[in-house]
Amino acid sequence: MPKDDAVRGEPTRRAFAKYGGTVALGGLLAGCTGGDGGDSGSPEGNETGSGSSDGGDSADSGGDTDERYAASISPMGEVTFESPPETVFTRLTHHAGMAFALGRGNDVTALHAPDYYDGVWNQFVERLPGVSLDWSGRYSSWQPDKEKLYELDSDVHLADPAWITRQDAWDRDDIDEIAENVSPWFGNSLSDRHQEPPAEWADGYQYYGLWEQFEIVADAFRERERYEALAAVHDDLLSTIEDRLPPEEERPTAIMVAAADIESIYAYTLSNPGFLTSHTRPLGPRDAFKGSVESGTVVDFETMLEADPDVILYLGGMEPGTDMAGRRAAFEEDAVGSEIAAVRNDRFYPQGARYQGPVLNLFQLEMTAKQLYPDEFGEWPRYEEGPYPEIPDGERLFDRERVADAINGDL
Repeated sequence: MPKDDAVRGEPTRRAFAKYGGTVALGGLLAGCTGGDGGDSGSPEGNETGSGSSDGGDSADSGGDTDERYAASISPMGEVTFESPPETVFTRLTHHAGMAFALGRGNDVTALHAPDYYDGVWNQFVERLPGVSLDWSGRYSSWQPDKEKLYELDSDVHLADPAWITRQDAWDRDDIDEIAENVSPWFGNSLSDRHQEPPAEWADGYQYYGLWEQFEIVADAFRERERYEALAAVHDDLLSTIEDRLPPEEERPTAIMVAAADIESIYAYTLSNPGFLTSHTRPLGPRDAFKGSVESGTVVDFETMLEADPDVILYLGGMEPGTDMAGRRAAFEEDAVGSEIAAVRNDRFYPQGARYQGPVLNLFQLEMTAKQLYPDEFGEWPRYEEGPYPEIPDGERLFDRERVADAINGDL
C-alpha cells in the first residue's frame, strides 16, 4: 500500500526491506546503544569505536537475489539497506555535509537552519568547479516533528536517534516507529565533543572522528570510491600540515569566539576531543585561556585581554550576513578590546562552522593553517565579505579539482 496510507506500527515494504527480512526491528534496536551530542547554541577526536559495512549482496527469504547490504554505526548498530539512499533527512550539518560530499547535497530533505547553512556552505562551494548546492527552503529540523518525517519520506534519517530522543516530543517508541514505517536512522552526533549519551542509549555508545564517521556513512551509501578519493586529499593535507608545523613553543596562542552582538561573546575550545575541533586540533595552537574556559562560556573584553591571544578565530565570520568589518571595528574601537594582541596586530580572522562535514573541513584546515602560521603556509587574505578567497594555485594546500571530481563522481 502507499506509505501515506500505511497503518502506524505496520511496516511498509520499503522500510522493512531496509532493515532486512531476517532481523526484527525490536531486536535490532535492543542490541544497540548510543547517544548523541552537540549544543543547541551553535546555528575529531580520540576514537573509541568503529563501524563497518559488508557491502555485499544477499538473497531474501524468497530466494530472489537483490542488492541488500548492511552497514553499522553506533548507536543504531547494524542496519540493512535494500538500495543506496537517495533522499536524506539530517538534523546537523556534519551529516548534511557528508551527504554533500557523496554527491547528494541537493537530495537533503531537512537540516538545522537550512537558509543560514546554505549561505555558509556556498561561500566554500564557490571554489569547487562544477559543483552546486542548494539547501534553501528545506525543512528546519532542530526540533523535528514526527508527522513531518512521514511527509518528507526520506530514504534514510542521517541523524543520531539518541539525540532526537532528547526532544520532549520524542521517545524510543517514536524512533522505532519512524525506522519501521519510513526509513532507518543512521547517524552519530555525540561524538561532536564526546558528550554523555542519555541513559537508555549509553551502553557501549561509540565516539567517531569526523572522517571515521564519514567512511561509515559512505559505506551505507555504497560510495566507497568517493570516500577514498576525498580521504586521500585529506591525508595529503594532514601530511602537509604535520611536516610544516613549527615546534610547540613557537606556535601562537589563540581563542575561538562567536557573537550575535558584542555584549554576548561565546568562547569555544580548540583542541578537546570530538569532531568540532577537527580543523583546529591538528594545527596545535596554544590555548590562550590555558584550559580555564569551557566551550559556550560567555567572555568579555577584560577576560580576553587577560588571556591576550595572538590570534582570534571568529566563528560564523564566513556567513554572508555577517559584517566582518563591523566585528573587527567593535574590538578596535573598544578601550579594552583594542589592547588585545590579536586586535593590535590585525590577526582577527573569520571561521565557517564547527559542524562542518568533510569538504568544509578541508577548506577550514587550509584557512586556519594560513591564519595561524602565515610564514609556513602563506598569508590568509584579509577577508570582509564574499566567498572563500581565491587562493593562488601555488599557495593552495589541497587540490579543488580533485575534490570537485569526487563530489561529482568523476572518478
